[in-house]
Amino acid sequence: MILYDYILSPDAYKIRLMAALVGVKLELRAVDVHPGREHESEALRALNPAGSIPILIDGDLILTESAAMLVCLARLAAPAWLGGNDVADAARIQQWLAFSLRLTDHLGGARATEMLVEPGDLPALQAAGTIDLRELEAALTERRIIGQTFLVADRPTIADIACFPYVALAPDGGLSLDPYPSIRLWMRAIRMLPGFIEMPGIHRLHELKPEPVSQLPETV
Repeated sequence: MILYDYILSPDAYKIRLMAALVGVKLELRAVDVHPGREHESEALRALNPAGSIPILIDGDLILTESAAMLVCLARLAAPAWLGGNDVADAARIQQWLAFSLRLTDHLGGARATEMLVEPGDLPALQAAGTIDLRELEAALTERRIIGQTFLVADRPTIADIACFPYVALAPDGGLSLDPYPSIRLWMRAIRMLPGFIEMPGIHRLHELKPEPVSQLPETV
């Protein structure tokens, strides 16, 4: 498998991370996104007319959407990452994959504006990103109430990998994760998975801070 990759792309990192977690070897081809804009070149637009990264090629199969790449890698090497045969779990995974697009737009947009000096309305992106983080924090807190750490099941799925990078990189867009203990515990759980790999800004340890503690609501 060939991955057209950019080291600072959270979407490309999703694919590198997923491949590492399920034991699939990728041939990485670095793309000069900043400042070279190589992803907009004629050669790469022939593979992906949208002019975006990553691009995954496996024989005659060319994938240009990260969610499809996650499904492909899981189906190929570790089907349990797809959530099993439960209809509800499969639907929840699809819902979180859709939610990850909001994270790309809002948290990713704030990061690109703040760190990469791309054009954008930073306050509006940060406000939308805060809403996303609060929604994710509430969902993960509900999961913890029933004794589970991950978004869909008692084990990680592609839903977790789809959402993880842009959340972990939220501080690059000026959004602190300190107010979200359930998110930080979830990120620690992902970092502890066998095979976890890092990218710039995402480390194995959560900034060497003590493990977050969150008081769960009392159940009646």
